[in-house]
Amino acid sequence: MGVDRRAGADTLRMSSAPVHLRCAGFGKRFGDVTAVDRVDLEVTRGAFVVLLGASGCGKTTLLRMIAGLVEPDTGSLTLDGMDLTRVPAAARNFGFVFQAYALFPTKTVADNIAFPLDIRGTGADERRARVSELAELTQIGDLLRRFPHELSGGQQQRVALARALAARPSLLLLDEPLSALDARIRLRLRKELHDLVRRVGVTAIYVTHDQEEALELADRIVVMDRGRIVQDDTPEGVYLRPASRHVASFVGRATLAGGIVGASGSVRLAHGDELTGLRHDLSPGRACAVAIRPEFVGLRSPAGAPYAATIVRRMFMGPHMRVLLDGPFGLALEAELDLKRWAALGLDVGDRVGVDIASQDLVVIADPTT
Repeated sequence: MGVDRRAGADTLRMSSAPVHLRCAGFGKRFGDVTAVDRVDLEVTRGAFVVLLGASGCGKTTLLRMIAGLVEPDTGSLTLDGMDLTRVPAAARNFGFVFQAYALFPTKTVADNIAFPLDIRGTGADERRARVSELAELTQIGDLLRRFPHELSGGQQQRVALARALAARPSLLLLDEPLSALDARIRLRLRKELHDLVRRVGVTAIYVTHDQEEALELADRIVVMDRGRIVQDDTPEGVYLRPASRHVASFVGRATLAGGIVGASGSVRLAHGDELTGLRHDLSPGRACAVAIRPEFVGLRSPAGAPYAATIVRRMFMGPHMRVLLDGPFGLALEAELDLKRWAALGLDVGDRVGVDIASQDLVVIADPTT
């Protein structure tokens, strides 16, 4: 895959395929605030890349610089080797889907979709055929004569997506396009969007703060923090091999315990427990953190269990039960069990319980302050 997995590396290397889009040294400041800090980003043709991070991390500013809506202070942007750094947004042939849809209220659905074709002088027959094709792809064929105010939020988002694809863009940019929708519709449109982008074959860069959305949609996830790329990897890599405390706690749920690497590769935690059989390549004496995902915490009878804890709280989450534990390791540890397993254990709040944690399921992270 050609991936640079160094912690804090600012480069996204999608694969050994030729680079389609390249941002080199992209930077942007607003007054005293550095929004994007000299980021390098490479994307291959047909990839679906998700920029993931909390509000203010720089992901939307980076996307808008790629679109040409914000001018970078430093760096360059190339597409298939062509320098687009100072090319106006309207001349880049990029499709953009905004969070707020930005549909024209006085135009019908058909006219909204056709707008990018109109401004390019596309002939009437070709325009009608393209609108019809996209309406079928986005399942809005029966809405073409309606106006935006007559549509639901999900329908408006489909129109916005169809309009962004109308001129066959070389790059599709999406800025939190589903965040304004309710949870049920968001889940459905997420799958539709994933399937549509794959069918069309367009290269896509998608901004979100929603980790679940990122994990479901992305070929690769670029996690951003304070204007920098802190990890780029596959969804599995970001989740199972987080490069820092920040990534481990932001993507999924994890309990983090600080420690020091011992001579034999074991980790001694702050409360004195020593963990052995861990997978890592850190040097003895190195400060580290151990990330414990709740789905890798097993519960059973206290007799013979390697660790013991008390159940402090249980939370019904639908398909599983989330359990808050007091200990081990002096931590407020979480576990997640499917409902059948939880019922079989017959446990409740206040009960003592045995805890199993396999060493190979623990993630050891260098530099616990990051």
